[in-house]
Amino acid sequence: MSHRFTGHDPAEGQDTGGVPWEGRTLTGTGFDHDTGEADAALSLLLARWATPGEVRPEELMAAVAAARLIVPIVAVPSEIDESSGIPVDAVSDMASVTLVAPDGQQALPAFTSTAALAAWNAEARPVPVTAQRAALAAVQEGCEVILLDLPAPPGAPALTLRPSMVWALAMGRPWVPAHRDEHVAAAVAAAVRERPEVRGHHLGEAEDGGLLITLDLVPGLDRTRLNELLTQVGGRIAADGEARARIDAVSFRLAAADR
Repeated sequence: MSHRFTGHDPAEGQDTGGVPWEGRTLTGTGFDHDTGEADAALSLLLARWATPGEVRPEELMAAVAAARLIVPIVAVPSEIDESSGIPVDAVSDMASVTLVAPDGQQALPAFTSTAALAAWNAEARPVPVTAQRAALAAVQEGCEVILLDLPAPPGAPALTLRPSMVWALAMGRPWVPAHRDEHVAAAVAAAVRERPEVRGHHLGEAEDGGLLITLDLVPGLDRTRLNELLTQVGGRIAADGEARARIDAVSFRLAAADR
């Protein structure tokens, strides 16, 4: 069985791929003097986050966006023993970690400090990145959410950055709740503008943090027409890709319009 590094001598002036060392410039990551400690402002907000109402989500997201995060990289076997089909642990590559959340969503774990990462997995390699880079990595890996500071005990709750939050970080823009997002408001208004059944509408926040759309309707609509209305309005909102990225979930509340 052969290995990629068999016969390779770095002193010969080239890497394992045959690319010369000469002329290469090694640049810093931007975190050359990073101590691995968590951002103080973010740590304070995370400590208060456990108490409902203590911290607004927008405030927390602003702190996350400004902080350095750490994503874990782990070794995975990259060669297979041809005789047994078993991965060779001695020959491995480094790969980012993705998880499956309890609701089935793909998740990227990220940490505020090397201590938090070590408590979760002492063998993972810490890679410091900006919050935007972490979010871009999540999008690239097909992860809908980021789990921040996963605790060591399995099953303990972690802060989940929802899809709209991940998208805002990746785009480098401030996150705001969907019911106060101007782009979302415009998309909803466009979706109901041509509907004679709708006399008015307003936006609010659902209990799960999603968007709650209250429709003020003309009286006398039967179930078939109501279902058609909700399907078409929801479909028009979803057709706006940017609005869809800013909304984690949509629910409707129906009300009789004032005559």
